[in-house]
Amino acid sequence: MSSRSPRSSRSSRSAKRSRSGKGKRGRAGSESQAREFSAGGVVVRGDQIVVIVPTRRAADGSRVLALPKGHVDPGETPIEAAEREVREETGIVGEPVHELGESRYWYRREGRTIGKTVAFFLFNYVEGDTADHDDEVEEVRWIPLREALTALSHAAEREIVELALAYLAEDR
Repeated sequence: MSSRSPRSSRSSRSAKRSRSGKGKRGRAGSESQAREFSAGGVVVRGDQIVVIVPTRRAADGSRVLALPKGHVDPGETPIEAAEREVREETGIVGEPVHELGESRYWYRREGRTIGKTVAFFLFNYVEGDTADHDDEVEEVRWIPLREALTALSHAAEREIVELALAYLAEDR
């Protein structure tokens, strides 16, 4: 993996929420809050990136176009989790190249506010078949890397793709 220092990414909305404390309640009537840490990958093959459509829909019921990511299992490092999640969710094996940074955001599930941090890594495609994905994913496909800047559903993931593009431009 590259020795360049990692960069960090946070969507402006999540950064504002983190600073303003929105989504948090004081001690009186406090609401249960959880924190989640996940890891994921931006897998590049030439000028394309692999993306997924998870089976879980957005809050409004629409399909989500996302980067592969998932929870870090006990005893696993973030890079190991990212490699595993890429393989499980896409059927692709990637070689780690560079730590891109983290995205941070809040979401609600079953009445709870959950703070989530996702560490993302850049991978080069090695091998694999996108038809070999797990059952948490409805569809896996390759799209042009630049198209991902507008096609991905979440701003934080679009920002991670921007970091990947910047790294790749420096590296070429």
